[in-house]
Amino acid sequence: MGAIRRSKTKRRTRDIDQVHADLRSPRHLELHKTSKATEDLPGLGQWYCVECAKWFESENSSVQHRRGKNHKRRVRLLREEPHSQKAAEEAIGLRTDNGRRTKDVVEGMDEDSVPAEEQQSDAKAIQ
Repeated sequence: MGAIRRSKTKRRTRDIDQVHADLRSPRHLELHKTSKATEDLPGLGQWYCVECAKWFESENSSVQHRRGKNHKRRVRLLREEPHSQKAAEEAIGLRTDNGRRTKDVVEGMDEDSVPAEEQQSDAKAIQ
């Protein structure tokens, strides 16, 4: 039988959308920081990378991390606007105005782009 894949939670950091919320709202970040006891954190919770949501033992390790590839990759990902439910629904056509076309909009279109049913109904309406 095959091996069972399990995600490692020891090194798991916060998701991108959670980090975006941290950057937008200082209160959100403070709630995350206060959820853990400072005695249990590396370096007693003094050095924290907001973009990567990681704690560091010393200032030197924090500075080395900020120069590294993983930190720079995470910052590049955070520059992009996070996906939202509204954008996803607009992409598939929900919550958009697909109402009936008015006469001036139909006249501005080519005959090839308007379905035959609408051409016939518009012709009847004009007569």
